[in-house]
This record gives sequence, C-alpha cells and structure tokens, in this order.
Amino acid sequence: MLESMLDFYRATVVNKVAGLTDAQAFTAAVSPSKLTPATVVKHLAGTERFWFSIDFADLDVTWPWPDDDLHGNFRIDPGDTLATIVADYVEECANSRRAVVDADLDDSARGEGMDFTLRYAILHMIEETARHCGHLDLLREATDGAVGM
Repeated sequence: MLESMLDFYRATVVNKVAGLTDAQAFTAAVSPSKLTPATVVKHLAGTERFWFSIDFADLDVTWPWPDDDLHGNFRIDPGDTLATIVADYVEECANSRRAVVDADLDDSARGEGMDFTLRYAILHMIEETARHCGHLDLLREATDGAVGM
C-alpha cells in the first residue's frame, strides 16, 4: 500500500507537467518564489536518489546536487529541458524501486550514520512528493490555467 501510494504521487508529478513548454516549465509563475515546475521535478529526482539509493541502500551513486548547492537544488542547469528533467525523474524513481526491491519495510538504512527504516523513508517520500504535487498544482494553474490534473 505504501509503495502504491508513493507511485501514485510519482505519476502525479509527471502528469502535472505534461504539456508544458520549456519556457513555461522554466518560468517562476508565483512571485516572489523562484520555484518553477521544472525545478520542482528536478528536486524530486534528487530526493529520490538521496533517500533510497544513497541513504537507505548505500549504493555507490553520484551525489544528486552540485557542491555549491548541496540541498537547495531548485535550479536549472545549461542544457536542461523539461523532457530530460522528467525522463531523469522517471529513471530515478525506477532506480529507487530497484534499490529497495529486496528490502522489508522494517529494514534499517545501510548508509553511514543513517538511523531510519525503509518504512520511514517511504513515508517521508510520500509526504515530500505529495507536498510538491501541491506546489505543482499552484504553479501549473498560474502558468496556463490548467487544474485538476
């Protein structure tokens, strides 16, 4: 049930940005915030890697954010497009599923200094992803008027 709920919100993220142009996805629509639909999706890809592949599974993968922005990560890099950001997010969600496929909900994280279970990580990511779906709701409505996606 927990995995299904997280997957529901993961799919909602992708649906919320479907049909936006790069210009729309990269434009902050609610002043004074600098959040854009694209930066929210990019942030979520990083949090997927951080919580599941790095902290829980202790896999040897690249840190998801640049050294000068260790946790801010709401930024667009040269060459980013909405399509590549969404594809990276979908792939990172698949990586997360693979990282925990053989784990039980009460298994402890293997990352150094990590003191949480898989159950906690999934619950945290449900909250994180759902909260950002709310941001995407508002950003999408302010961008092109689309609601209820």
